[in-house]
Order: sequence, then structure tokens, then C-alpha cells
Amino acid sequence: MATSSRRVGAETSKTRDVLLDCVEKMMLEEGYASVTYRALAAKAGVTPSLVQYYFPTLDDIFIAAIRRYSERGIAHLTDLMQRRTEDPLRAVWEYSWDEATGAMITEFMALGNHRKSIRTEIAAVTEATRRLQLEALVAKFGKNAKPIGDLSLPALQLLMSGLPKFLNLEEDIGVKSAHAEVTEAFERYIDSVEPKATAKPKRKSPARKPASGR
Repeated sequence: MATSSRRVGAETSKTRDVLLDCVEKMMLEEGYASVTYRALAAKAGVTPSLVQYYFPTLDDIFIAAIRRYSERGIAHLTDLMQRRTEDPLRAVWEYSWDEATGAMITEFMALGNHRKSIRTEIAAVTEATRRLQLEALVAKFGKNAKPIGDLSLPALQLLMSGLPKFLNLEEDIGVKSAHAEVTEAFERYIDSVEPKATAKPKRKSPARKPASGR
């Protein structure tokens, strides 16, 4: 006997986009733990059954949300790397700080600690991001270049993307020892390879509410 598959709402539906908009707002305002069928339905002004029509499981909701968020991020990064061919090191460094201090990605990372499916999505977008950044660095410096010390370009890319995340995690728990010294030293290394054309304003970490359910 054939088993009929459950119908799921179209990915191009405006209703689906509205629901995902609400998911992002809920995560930013109250943390990922606030996202339930009933709460999401109330936020969007629809019935819980309609939410479940588009997203049969809660994992489906979060996977769809992070995929849409990631697609926007990859599109932005692609455009950034195409525009910043003269200073890709600085572009990667600035992008990494924006990513590390972004409230949405922080919520997704926290959620990934509890849901394997989210960890898989985060890993996929992290790999895609690294590929784009590394391609931009190779395009300027060459595959085997070591523009800073003995670090290969893949190692340098890993350090530039990982350091802001690590420092931001420590700042979240109130630890800031030597953070400024390390950041300033690394920025001097970048300056030695890609001198700043003009002074730019210092980065500001966006304020965010702590995530719920961690």
C-alpha cells in the first residue's frame, strides 16, 4: 500500500516569508525558545495549523529561518568580496566582526547547541563563507602566499574569522582581558599589508538581549 506524503506549503509563498519574518523577530526579541507553533501563529495572526502546513516540525521552522538568513549573508559577502578586491584582508576582518556580533547568528549558534539539524546548517554556511573569503584572498595574493608571518592563506582566513567569534563569546560572559591588545595588534598586521586609505569609524557591537533557553 502506497504511503501518501504530507503536503507542505510552497517555499516561494508570501505567507511563508511572513512567518519567517516573525520567527526572526521572535528570536531577536525573546530568544529562540520563544518560537512555538502557537506563539508563531499568534505573532503572524494565523492559525497554528497553517504554520504546521508550511513547517511540519519545529526543526523545519529553524532550518528554513537559518537558510534564508544564510542566503542573505552569502549574497552580501559575495558582493563585498567583488567590491573589495584591493583590500580583501580588511574586508574579511570587518565582515567577521559583523558576523560574530550579529544578534541573529548568536541565537542560531545557541540553538545549534540543542538541535543537530541546526548545527549541520551552520556548518554548511560556515564552509561556504570560508570558500568565498579564501577565493578572494587567493585572487589577490596567490595560492601559496603568506602575507602575514608564516600563516598560509587558509590559516589566516581561519584566524580572521575565528578570533572575533572567540572574543565575542568571552565578552558575553564578561571576560575582556587582553582583548583590545590582541585586536589592535592584529589590525596593525593587516595595516602593514593593506594600509588604510582613510580612517574608518571603530566597530560597534550591536546591543542584543540574551538568548532564552541556553
